[in-house]
Amino acid sequence: MRNIGIIGYGSMGKMIFSKIIEAKIVHESNVFLAERAYEAIKDLKRVYPQLNICENNNDAAKNADTVFLCVKALDIKKVLTEILPEMKKDCHIVSLNGSVMFRQMDQICGGRKISKITPNINGEIKQAITLVSHNAFVGDGDKDELKKLLETFGSVVELPEAETGVGMDLTSCMPGFIAAVLKLITDEAVKHSSIPKDDIIKMLLGAVRGTANYLLEKDVTLEELISRVATKGGITEEGTKVINVKLPEIISEIFARTLEKLRVTTENVQKEF
Repeated sequence: MRNIGIIGYGSMGKMIFSKIIEAKIVHESNVFLAERAYEAIKDLKRVYPQLNICENNNDAAKNADTVFLCVKALDIKKVLTEILPEMKKDCHIVSLNGSVMFRQMDQICGGRKISKITPNINGEIKQAITLVSHNAFVGDGDKDELKKLLETFGSVVELPEAETGVGMDLTSCMPGFIAAVLKLITDEAVKHSSIPKDDIIKMLLGAVRGTANYLLEKDVTLEELISRVATKGGITEEGTKVINVKLPEIISEIFARTLEKLRVTTENVQKEF
């Protein structure tokens, strides 16, 4: 069984650890965990007595066949520089930060196998769509091994690095976007109804879940579903008219601003390298 290093025990580090352990594809004794705030992880030994709690990043990396870097973008250079002398030559480096490019990491560890992944909060219920990109040194076997780990919290989509910006909007950012829209709909429905807010949320979430399942299970297109529900002259058609007129500009701005933020963040990271 391969040894897994996890550096950083924030929300994504916790999820990766918990899901691969729950799936029993990695034994706790094969996991080497490090966190800057050591006090935050030392008590995990009570629950996982064979887990390797490491006092520093080097100890987590030196035994790892695959090491997950669950740290902020501006910390990637520091961590890579720190662990590189201790790592196995064929260790597979997996970064969770989409704004740090392969070319930047290659400045420190050129010739190494590096992948980037973007999991999201839906992984907590094993329904994440995790994006993954690989550099040229990652072989098919490495890709398969990583995919098995990532599938413990959902499905996996491989994309070229250049497409991960829009990909992140559609996956890791989307739960936040959807929740923001649903909150606005809920708030507006409260203004127009005496229905209790909790009931409005239940109805709304049920409609969203049902619609997603319908599209997936019936294998119909978005356009087909719209035509079936928004019949000519009906109530739904009036609402879709508003959406088609008002919403495109907002959606366009969302993509423009998030992609610009990614560009600026990547440039700021480059200064560190």
